[in-house]
Amino acid sequence: MRDGLGQRYWIRKCLEEYPKKPNKTNIDLEEIIDDWWSRCYTNGECNHQLLKKLRWSTLGYHHNWDTKLYTENNQSSFPEDLAELSDIVACYLGHTGFKAEAAIVNYYHMKSTLSAHTDHSEVNLKAPLFSFSFGQSAIFLLGGQKKSTTPSAILVQSGDIIIMSEEARICYHAVPRILQAKSIPWDDNIQSIYELSIKEATLFKYIKSSKDVISRLNSNSNEEAWSKYCSYIKESRINMNVRQVLNENQTSLVGAEFIGM
Repeated sequence: MRDGLGQRYWIRKCLEEYPKKPNKTNIDLEEIIDDWWSRCYTNGECNHQLLKKLRWSTLGYHHNWDTKLYTENNQSSFPEDLAELSDIVACYLGHTGFKAEAAIVNYYHMKSTLSAHTDHSEVNLKAPLFSFSFGQSAIFLLGGQKKSTTPSAILVQSGDIIIMSEEARICYHAVPRILQAKSIPWDDNIQSIYELSIKEATLFKYIKSSKDVISRLNSNSNEEAWSKYCSYIKESRINMNVRQVLNENQTSLVGAEFIGM
């Protein structure tokens, strides 16, 4: 995912749209803020303290950090554009039955870390997990199903996609360090997209209006409009983790049975 305008689209979405209610964030523990990004820039001035507070937001089925479980009464609509992106990647890799139902968006600053953990809360553990990264680089460690397994280190850069499937789906992984990016791919090949052909527009499965997507993409080619998001991503990393919660042909968590590897 190396196109600059495309990366800008997702960076802006993660900052401007995905922390909005009814989605949930870590800041909810202190204060319910309907529109975090707008609050950060009240009266045109940046609230740097509030800007640094956001560490995660959840979309679709909301992950309960205390119980590590999803529940049917704790969910909101999953973003159609992120569902579309996930579907494209899944189909390209042969996972044609994948359905994006939950996501955790992580917001890292230069001294942020993520301790070793496994993603095992979903009922369906056979479906892959897609991890999209933007902004500064990171060291990603992938180990085994036991913490004693020596992990492998992977340099993750802006635009990279990590797919965790098969055995890797339930392996321990961590982010011990954020690194300054050596390049700025979100500034590459910035030019407006005027329209999609009829053929391209009809390929969408989840997006209802391709014109809205094009409008949002084009708005990020304006450097003045992009400047606030640029300031943030120069010192931060954003990571979208998308997963399927339910088993194939299930429509609810009620009575759902876990399917392991």
